[in-house]
Amino acid sequence: MATQRQLRLGTILHGASGNMSAWRHPNAQPDASINLDFVKSVAKKAEQGKLDFLFVADGLYINEKSIPHFLNRFEPITLLSTLASVTTHLGLVGTLSTSYSDPFTVARQFASLDHLSAGRAGWNVVTSPLEGSAKNFSRQQHPEHALRYRIADEFLTVTKGLWDSWEEDAFIRNQQSGEFFDPDKLHTLNHHGDFFQVQGPLNIGRTPQARPIIFQAGASEDGKKLAARHADAIFTHHPTPQEAQQFYQDVKHQLVANGRRPEDLHIFQGVSVIVGDDAEDVERQYQTTAALVSIEDALNYLGRFFEHHDFSQYPLDAPFPELGQLGQNSFRSTTDEIKRKAREHNHSLRQAALEAATPRPLFHGTPEQVADGLQHWFEIGAADGFIINGGTPDTFPRFVDRVVPILQARGLSRSEYPGTTLRASLGLATPANQFSAQ
Repeated sequence: MATQRQLRLGTILHGASGNMSAWRHPNAQPDASINLDFVKSVAKKAEQGKLDFLFVADGLYINEKSIPHFLNRFEPITLLSTLASVTTHLGLVGTLSTSYSDPFTVARQFASLDHLSAGRAGWNVVTSPLEGSAKNFSRQQHPEHALRYRIADEFLTVTKGLWDSWEEDAFIRNQQSGEFFDPDKLHTLNHHGDFFQVQGPLNIGRTPQARPIIFQAGASEDGKKLAARHADAIFTHHPTPQEAQQFYQDVKHQLVANGRRPEDLHIFQGVSVIVGDDAEDVERQYQTTAALVSIEDALNYLGRFFEHHDFSQYPLDAPFPELGQLGQNSFRSTTDEIKRKAREHNHSLRQAALEAATPRPLFHGTPEQVADGLQHWFEIGAADGFIINGGTPDTFPRFVDRVVPILQARGLSRSEYPGTTLRASLGLATPANQFSAQ
């Protein structure tokens, strides 16, 4: 009998969760973004629910209007290395930019994390949407959108090449003969490209899962092309199942066009969730969280997506302002969606800002209703899995305790891990070493 296909689950570490003012919530840990005990508790809760991974977002530029969680937070690789010692099966996925890093350093960092965690490392590849990032890295200007993805494409080619520097059994360590490694199983990259010149080899061996799992975040055309060439998973967000289905089908077709199988890449929808006893309880939870955001904070939050644009200069109750190409070189898919919704629904600036600051979760209701919604998206081909973000600061434990058991009972979510690596959890094939396979 064929094994039932299972949906994949991850969760995101995002400060107190909820919205940009959620740290003020009575049930919140106000310093969640820098509180190691809190982070450990989230990781252990995720592992209790047999989730695939924990996901750490990151950015490289802040100002006084940034989301409070972004002002003071752990660097992802350092944090995930710590979490590797308090978890045993949970995947550990961190964000790192290809626009402001070097392939050799990144390859070494994630290979080290993969060894430290016994094969649970994942890299969320981003190209850094915020233009202010250049100011922190001695750059004259931020690369434009298409150029950032050209850099990322070569960056990934180099990084994957470096991860193949050593074959799995290259290190013999024969103390009697004095042979530490087999020189025939060492491969030097010697890459010379448009953006990088990297000799190699990498100074750490092949990792437990051959190479860390590669995530790609974003929904732009350039992002989809990059994912179809290199990624094992995509982290995206769509407001309707129809849009999610279109994205899903497009990416899967691009995989085939790149000589890959549809099952070689999992598409994760990032979703906010509120779990309650009934509709009244859910609405109370939502309104309690939404009421924490002032209109000033909402305008600041909206401005971040548009290159930290100052929205306070416009009348609040006039139609959403015409912004032209603003946002095209930052969070392109997100800013396109904000402008589209404002135009189609005739939103004022106030409405658009408050909705952006605290969007009503797509999946909300009783545990059964939330499970029904996730199952529906999964079964119609809108997602292979979901990255759960709590719609309130205390949502995630409730999701694990009350929704996950329903998904398990329906055979949609695992009750035990299938192995010890993230690759095993995601059911992804082990890649061959590109040099030894020749």
